[in-house]
Amino acid sequence: MRIVVAGASGFVGRRLCPALEEAGHEVRAMTRHPEAYAGAGQPVKADVHDAAGLDHALAGADAAYYLVHSLDSPDFRKGDADGARTFAEAAGKAGVQRIVYLGGLGDDADDLSSHLLSRREVEQLLATGGVPVTTLRAGIIVGHGGISWEMTRQLVEHLPAMVTPRWVRTRTQPIAVDDVIRYLVGVLTAPVEGSRAFDIGGPDVMEYLEMMRTVARIEGRTMVVVPVPLLTPSLSSRWLSLVTSVDVQTGRNLIDSMSNEVVVRDDSIRELVPFEPMDYVSSVLAALGERARG
Repeated sequence: MRIVVAGASGFVGRRLCPALEEAGHEVRAMTRHPEAYAGAGQPVKADVHDAAGLDHALAGADAAYYLVHSLDSPDFRKGDADGARTFAEAAGKAGVQRIVYLGGLGDDADDLSSHLLSRREVEQLLATGGVPVTTLRAGIIVGHGGISWEMTRQLVEHLPAMVTPRWVRTRTQPIAVDDVIRYLVGVLTAPVEGSRAFDIGGPDVMEYLEMMRTVARIEGRTMVVVPVPLLTPSLSSRWLSLVTSVDVQTGRNLIDSMSNEVVVRDDSIRELVPFEPMDYVSSVLAALGERARG
């Protein structure tokens, strides 16, 4: 199949493109800077906000992956919606048969954060061009370079003692980035009718605090945690920016989402793409190993 990957140079995209090629697909790696792209696939210049560039990138494509989202601006929700709307229209015009989107876990009945609401909006907007959309909803993706994982690792490594807000008691279901790639590749040829969303996650459901303590134990560190229930999201995001590489705006948007429990409610993806996902300890070891290698 001829596949376009929007977000090819990102954390997930740079792993997905070679996996798609290994599976026998022809890959077009969508990027705003093709001259600097050094990953798998044929680089093609396009931006999700530029309809003309998308028409060229999507021409003759059988399917497209949409891995684009932003957290580093106050109006990220509008920007993500505009990009999804433009991409959907271009994909429909080009005759693309399916869009695969990597979204976010979260119960629709919950009071979802702006970040998670944006992910739901993008799901819906990608379908407005008439192309069926397969969505994989994930929580924290564990892998070298992923924002949520790097925040976890850096907190553990930089702070032997930390004050923590209430979100450290929220449950999540982390998944290894390698397993996300296996689901993304596998679902492309799975028998899915129309638009459908699937939850994906690893086997472990954990509180954020448990995740950090596990990383500390693996690295042979001692971590003392002092809960502070009244630590506000604004103060938390500024604190994160001081002790990690996550900027204040991105940190604020991530922290707002950490009050929402993000666990798998429907594991039917396991029947379509059958394999055993890595547990959290194995995911952490893989991420640390990749970082150590370079």
